[in-house]
Amino acid sequence: MWAVTFLFAFTLLVVYFSADVSCRDGSDIIIDKAVQYPEPAPSTTERKQSRYRTEINRLSVADRPAHDWYRFVLSYPPHLVRDYLKRFGVNQQHQVLDPFCGTGTTIVECKKLGIPGVGVEANPMARLASQLKVDWTPDPDALLAHAVKVADATQGAIAKYGKERLTLPEESFKLLLANSISPLPLHKTLVLQEQLQQHHDQRYSGHESLALAKALVSTISNLHFGPEVGVGAAKTDAPVVDAWLREVETIARDLPELQKLPSTPTIAYHADSRQISQILAPRSIDAVITSPPYPNEKDYTRTTRLETVLLGFIHNRAELQALKRGLVRSNTRNVYKTDDDDQWVASHAEIQRIAATIEARRIELGKTSGFERMYARVTKLYFGGMAKHLAELRTVLRPGAQLAYVVGDQASYLRVMIRTGQLLAEIAQVLGYELVSIDLFRTRLATATKEQIREEVVVLRWLGDRAD
Repeated sequence: MWAVTFLFAFTLLVVYFSADVSCRDGSDIIIDKAVQYPEPAPSTTERKQSRYRTEINRLSVADRPAHDWYRFVLSYPPHLVRDYLKRFGVNQQHQVLDPFCGTGTTIVECKKLGIPGVGVEANPMARLASQLKVDWTPDPDALLAHAVKVADATQGAIAKYGKERLTLPEESFKLLLANSISPLPLHKTLVLQEQLQQHHDQRYSGHESLALAKALVSTISNLHFGPEVGVGAAKTDAPVVDAWLREVETIARDLPELQKLPSTPTIAYHADSRQISQILAPRSIDAVITSPPYPNEKDYTRTTRLETVLLGFIHNRAELQALKRGLVRSNTRNVYKTDDDDQWVASHAEIQRIAATIEARRIELGKTSGFERMYARVTKLYFGGMAKHLAELRTVLRPGAQLAYVVGDQASYLRVMIRTGQLLAEIAQVLGYELVSIDLFRTRLATATKEQIREEVVVLRWLGDRAD
């Protein structure tokens, strides 16, 4: 089992860092591999803290139930959630929000602690994972028995197909990273999905789909780690059914332990975090613990592209574009002519300076591709989108609500350093939030330079509308 877990973590690290492998969504580009500027050298104390925090970022054995059913390997750890829940004095009488909930680290940990949690996530695959990871209702023995039945039926169906192979419709297939899954493993996966549909049982179908999503990225696909997302030598075959069944077994093994915990209301919404007042009741949130996307050239929809397509969340480029429109603009692959979030930071001098510096460097270096021309604009759109989110968020916060935003400095746009935490703190203060602190969470190794750059937690407090 440790080998499977390691392979899963290894593969998801690849997917998370995707940036320049050909993607057949109509936006192919080789991302500029400019070297990032090095960070100022951290102090001795910060280096010690960084090493400690690097260690605690790993998922411990005790934390694996539910968290490890499907997880981005670079997600912040459950330990961090516990640290800030304790610091904020959050208990079972409060409600915690993660407006960029990803695969649900915050809300899963809250549910384990008996604290009501709410997640908001615009990526449908990640939202599905979040919702299923806080659903501990299936009977574990019945879930496993059903999965074994499906597995047996799938093996029989695969044999009956003989040399015939199923594949995706052309529009769907073009959405995948090139060669990310080989023909025979894809065929077997589609046969498994046929059998899951034929033996559909609402009590188990969600968790069985989640198990398939994890098996896809950990065992079935050709994805592998490199400086960016990579596709290795095509596998002639892969143990599709066995890999899926192992993941179902993991869920079934964890459920009895989780079902001993108190039942706590927890939900994940599929929605845009910039429109949060349309989802949540006014003054319903006591604390926020989250990690939004960072301003860089990573298309976060690639993180889950294979699963998103195979599980049927998107079928064509139009649906992919609709998905991207619900995301904060953090990279040039999801920027559109009608975007206007940059208006929110039109008067922020430092953000305008950074954008102007990026544009000046682009001209100096003779960078002329369509995506490179958008580097300055996406920087303003990113911080504008975060400003819009923070402005909307005020309506659902109770006075005294405390917030923790995990963000990282970036230098992806032609080596111009973006101090993400500092800038978000300034934006929040303009919107009426109190800045409590900016805590060093860890340092991360820059892919190109091998330099350490800061990842921080911006801690805020909402005191309430002064007109109250």
